[in-house]
Amino acid sequence: MARRALPSTAAAFTTAAVLLLTGCGGGDKSSSGDIKGADTGSGSPSASASTVSGVKRPDIKLPGSFKANFADWTNSDPALQTAMNDGKERLRASYAAIIAGDPEYSALSFYSGTSAMSTGAKWIKGYKGLTIVGQVKAYNPEISYIGDAKKRATLAYCVDEGKGYSKDLKTGEKSGTPKGESPLVEYRTSLGKQADGVWKTMTVETQPGGC
Repeated sequence: MARRALPSTAAAFTTAAVLLLTGCGGGDKSSSGDIKGADTGSGSPSASASTVSGVKRPDIKLPGSFKANFADWTNSDPALQTAMNDGKERLRASYAAIIAGDPEYSALSFYSGTSAMSTGAKWIKGYKGLTIVGQVKAYNPEISYIGDAKKRATLAYCVDEGKGYSKDLKTGEKSGTPKGESPLVEYRTSLGKQADGVWKTMTVETQPGGC
């Protein structure tokens, strides 16, 4: 997938990459499955509300022209599973924001802390006049707590963008991963648990070829 340069700020993305999150890892791999609403519908993505553990979360629906697949995103710790799911949904929200052409996309804001939202919005603006099509695969997630309070965590994973493309909205021209660059992107994020139980992404680092 053709990459847009990410703005540089201290508390968010520190390396240029394709989509928004980071890391390679492992975790409990008992099953795989996509979040409800993924890879369905057509046209612009939408975000309705769904309830998880008593908290309403956006139900993000991506158009049929773009698929985000997640392999083995499971963990034996229920709290870490919730954090992993919220981290996954932020990645999907970032894709939806690009497709919608909306840097202030509500679902992205829902799953982002202030710094990550600010940087993410600037990054999405880099896709002006473009959309994304094809499919990506996020795999090998690793998640763990930071500290004993269990209110912060790190989530790392890999994204294979080899079958993902940016598409010019006027010409229809598609661009993939630049020649000589790896389509595998490593994402490393930090998450913070909010008072309502939602795990927001606070910081993100990405490294093309890091996987």
